[in-house]
Amino acid sequence: MEVKVAQLQPGCVMSKDVPGLTEVPLVKRNTVLNEEHLEFLKAFLVETVEVRPRLADGKTFVPGAVKEEPAVEEEQTASKETDVGEDYLSAVKMYKKLFESWKEGKAVDMSAVRSLFESLFEKIHHSPDYLLHLHHLNNKADYLYHHSVYVGILSAFLGKKLRLTEERSIQVGLCGALSDAGMAKLPSAILRKTGSLTEEEYEKVKKHPIYSYKMLKGVPGVTDSILVGVLQHHERYDSSGYPLGVSAEKIHLFSQIVAVADMYHAMISERHYRPKRSPFQVLEEIEKERFGKLETKVVEMLVQSLVQSTIGSRVRLSSGQEAEVIFFDQQAPTRPMVKLSDNTIIQLVQEPKLHIEEIVKK
Repeated sequence: MEVKVAQLQPGCVMSKDVPGLTEVPLVKRNTVLNEEHLEFLKAFLVETVEVRPRLADGKTFVPGAVKEEPAVEEEQTASKETDVGEDYLSAVKMYKKLFESWKEGKAVDMSAVRSLFESLFEKIHHSPDYLLHLHHLNNKADYLYHHSVYVGILSAFLGKKLRLTEERSIQVGLCGALSDAGMAKLPSAILRKTGSLTEEEYEKVKKHPIYSYKMLKGVPGVTDSILVGVLQHHERYDSSGYPLGVSAEKIHLFSQIVAVADMYHAMISERHYRPKRSPFQVLEEIEKERFGKLETKVVEMLVQSLVQSTIGSRVRLSSGQEAEVIFFDQQAPTRPMVKLSDNTIIQLVQEPKLHIEEIVKK
């Protein structure tokens, strides 16, 4: 039976190949469709397909009604983007003030930290594409404060994606935001240094998780999970991390999540010693580095969630060409399929020398 793509649902079974621009069909006969296939067909502007009258589970397929997409007010969208950016920068500014107070020896006020983040956590959960752009608001001098806020936001987002409860997602976000609080106990000369650290200075920096732990221990509102999370966020599965060098089975879930968020933001951000990098390049590198170091399910959730949010985005390729991201394969999510302005389709997984340099716009 022939139906419109907009009427399909997961579980439909193709009765004929969907032809493409090459000899290889876009979707083969007998394929059981899932959400990715449906998005793929829409991306290629396929209008109708042939499917079997029964779904894969044996139930009769009843084509759904074609739904019109609700119109989006441009002013509302622009306002929302501005709100998130302003909220983020406001959080960075407030975090900096809190950090300065910790340097003076004041205690961590958990209610103040929580009030700083909760609205941002919610906004980012509903609009994860902002995670691909907020690092552009960084400035090198205030990197530490941007890093803490971003790691908190991303940790909460990943917690929710990993199906933690609402409260646990907030808790892991706060854990991420406070994981570097102990940096306040380091000499100002180290924090301000723009060049490479000496071995002695680096050894001091490696103690910051312990300082964070001590600062938070006994503070009202700080759970045991947050305490262990900040202490272990630089630990690695192969025991190569610090400060304790513990192995995989002893690393808390909060630490696993914050470790990935921490690494991602550090790698995409502009630093005194290197320029910022493309999220796609960083995600690809983290995927390669995860084995023996990071929790696979957390890395996979980060990669798939962020790449999914780029569908429809304009990107600049390493060739200098601009293209639109139209589809990604779960087997190679960091090498999506893109469409050039002349409608040429490029499968980056088949072009190892070509990569996405920059996300231009949604």
